Amino acid sequence: MTEIIYDDIGSFPLPEGVSKDWMNVKFSGKKSDADLFKVINDAFMMKVEAGVEVPTYPQYQDMNEQFLTIIRDPDCTEEPFKVKTDSARVIELEAIETVARTYREEHGEKLDVRVCVTGPLELYLKEFGGTEYVDILNLLGESIDRFVKNSLSSAKNFNIRTVSIDEPSIGINPQVMFSDNDLIKAMDIACESAKKAGCDVEIHLHSPLHYKLATQAENISVIGVESAATPSYLDLIDKKELEATDSYMRVGIARTDVFNLVAVLNDKYNTNVWKETRYFSEIITDMETPEIISKRLSKAHSMFGESIKYAGPDCGLGAWPSQEIAAQLLGNVTKGLADFRNSSE
Repeated sequence: MTEIIYDDIGSFPLPEGVSKDWMNVKFSGKKSDADLFKVINDAFMMKVEAGVEVPTYPQYQDMNEQFLTIIRDPDCTEEPFKVKTDSARVIELEAIETVARTYREEHGEKLDVRVCVTGPLELYLKEFGGTEYVDILNLLGESIDRFVKNSLSSAKNFNIRTVSIDEPSIGINPQVMFSDNDLIKAMDIACESAKKAGCDVEIHLHSPLHYKLATQAENISVIGVESAATPSYLDLIDKKELEATDSYMRVGIARTDVFNLVAVLNDKYNTNVWKETRYFSEIITDMETPEIISKRLSKAHSMFGESIKYAGPDCGLGAWPSQEIAAQLLGNVTKGLADFRNSSE
């Protein structure tokens, strides 16, 4: 059986005492910042130590502004919406070089890392809404590709194993006016360098309703499905379609919709768990246990078998109440995957 790889989506809680405003100020600086890098590195290593096999750098920036702030800057572009390659920096990847070097020295091997970039459609909708300028959509795809290309050439102490394009609006946002062919072309442009480098290219969708768009993109090979919170999403995927297009799946096997999980506890205890925080631990000990996580993966595997290449939490953990409980969820996924692997031998 092909081994299923454990990756995560990206966002992660801030440490206690660190605010989003403080992070935004630090990110807005033009130079590397040791305090900022420490926050990023500490969170990244929590993921590694929890057992994530291909961790994403912790995402603490707005998914659109992280890229658009640079793309909008005339000093950073060759022409409108086309970023200069040397300006297309992912600061978080520069930050983790430090801990990745330490890991390499201690373990004798490089860490595998997942890079998450916002897709061209998502950036376009942020800037233009429901208008339709195909040339700008393609320019945004080219700019995203340059962020990936720069990241690939700059990485020294880790391997970029997976590149994920985040396109949450596909299948959800009614403002999408582009034709299927236009969307497929823009996604392929955004993924070109990742594909050439031999990376697995994922697309992270919040709804799999139009997943076939991604299977038709030549440069995308893995379709992400948030199937832990919504198991019925798996019913929308046709295994034959995956096989016909040489595509694979990333299945969500741990819920990350913390507000819904907390709502269950609120009803159970007739309280506000955000204030009565002692109840939070039940999410880890009773609701998202390794046993439940393993069963979800077994169910998905019974449906799709070798078509599953990656598994992990549905989405990011940025809204979770603390780094510690987020890391515990990641640890439960590690145990759940181990149980699945042992039972499949």
